[in-house]
Amino acid sequence: MEKDVLLSIKGLQFEGDMDSEKIETITFGEYYKRDDSHYIIYDEVAEGGTDPVKTIIKLKGRELNLTKRGAVNTHMVFEEHKKNMSSYKTPFGDILVGIDTRHIGLKEQDERIVIKVDYALEMNYQFISDCTITMDIRAKSAGSGFSLSAGSDS
Repeated sequence: MEKDVLLSIKGLQFEGDMDSEKIETITFGEYYKRDDSHYIIYDEVAEGGTDPVKTIIKLKGRELNLTKRGAVNTHMVFEEHKKNMSSYKTPFGDILVGIDTRHIGLKEQDERIVIKVDYALEMNYQFISDCTITMDIRAKSAGSGFSLSAGSDS
């Protein structure tokens, strides 16, 4: 996979039996592979903010680390079959986040990587929802195969 990539991140939160909330972000980023670890680096703007937040995703085996630096600061660890706690620092205050990771999946091709994470989310020791994040990373030169409009379900 080349360094310049197009990244689609789809999040799905299940709140109860029927309700779900979908979120999708599509952005450009950089990809690296060192030893057995995959790295994806990209900038995003926190909700309600204007300053970019640098996001670094590191995937090694059945562990995914997500680090954000900027208006929002956190280091969250998604480790299959484990619960991890972290502090999510925002301009409005800190939130204690619990992540109970059920499954981390990886599909790797020459010009594409798909990562899927299923987990339960807690905030300040309160269960919030069951969640799924799907990251589709594609070589920029290969064409995206997905639309650059936010909110797309493709």
